Amino acid sequence: FALVLGAVSCTLFLAVNGLYSASDDVIELTPTNFNREVIQSESLWLVEFYAPWCGHCQRLTPEWKKAATALKGVVKVGAVDADKHQSLGGQYGVRGFPTIKIFGANKNKAEDYQGGRTSEAIVDAALSALRSLVKDRLSGRSGGYSSGKQSRESGGGDKKDVIELTDDSFDKNVLNSDDVWMVEFYAPWCGHCKNLEPEWAAAATEVKEQTKGKVKLAAVDATVNQMLATRYGIRGFPTIKIFQKGEDPADYEGGRTRSDIIARALDLFSDNAPPPELLEIISEDVLKSTCDAHQLCIISVLPHILDTGASGRNSYLDVMLKMAEKYKKKMWGWLWTEAGAQSDLESSLGIGGFGYPAMAAVNARKMKFALLKGSFSEQGINEFLR
Repeated sequence: FALVLGAVSCTLFLAVNGLYSASDDVIELTPTNFNREVIQSESLWLVEFYAPWCGHCQRLTPEWKKAATALKGVVKVGAVDADKHQSLGGQYGVRGFPTIKIFGANKNKAEDYQGGRTSEAIVDAALSALRSLVKDRLSGRSGGYSSGKQSRESGGGDKKDVIELTDDSFDKNVLNSDDVWMVEFYAPWCGHCKNLEPEWAAAATEVKEQTKGKVKLAAVDATVNQMLATRYGIRGFPTIKIFQKGEDPADYEGGRTRSDIIARALDLFSDNAPPPELLEIISEDVLKSTCDAHQLCIISVLPHILDTGASGRNSYLDVMLKMAEKYKKKMWGWLWTEAGAQSDLESSLGIGGFGYPAMAAVNARKMKFALLKGSFSEQGINEFLR
């Protein structure tokens, strides 16, 4: 009964009330209790999003109840009437019924359940998810209670890189800045804002590091700073706006996970950033400082200028500059040297003596490298780097 984004339509029946009752072991979830029961819970949850009129959902109901009874006290099993509570379904991207999600260690990153619709298959998947959650705890990767109640109760340690803005500080910090700002307008009582908080905090730290502080993540309590809320027409929470010098504020309409937020921030950074420098390796210091400062450094060894002439040399450098521009959001270092000029480097990469031009991608921290096997062209290098 796999559903592909609602492509399989459910049979319409006469309106039915909820498929579950208080006497079942399935916990009824609503926008009122979802944050408290699921997001702030340390338990593993399986949650079915259903519509009472949906034939597939009705056929799943006895199996879902049976699984809930079998897993009682071990894994929490819940159900959301997503026809009645469309905002909750929408928050988790529910487009067809039934949709089943697994809420594990990181409650803000639910996984889709793709297994069978029998109680046995559901129980097996629950126990498998439980095993990996427990193993993560055992190895110290408790992986995500930072996104549950503990981080919010323990206060702001995790939020150290989110800049709190007010009516008084906003213009000076944001509007007069050359940096890019992503600003979340929130209300302290808002459940969606609480769900976003750990993702926003984690993204802020990662973005600060990857953009060297050129993209900043900030937050405004719109219930206190009403002048800002009015000025920017904030009507719902959380609302995220992007501020760049010389441009009107833009709405952020992407996903609410840290990876979504980081990806958008890096796009904004790369749109505004100059391409990285392409440096010639004239000393060991240039090599060491570049490769130590970047996750990867891309090193080209070009033929001697007497073999190619100036125009041949420049065409190779142009290819590298184009690739540096294309991949600038990766924050890699870019280096080149002439054949024979850095013989120790060539021999350590296994390049020496032949096969120029050559290219290596080097991860200095892991002491690993990979060599370009294809052509030294935009297409060949792009395939290699991709």
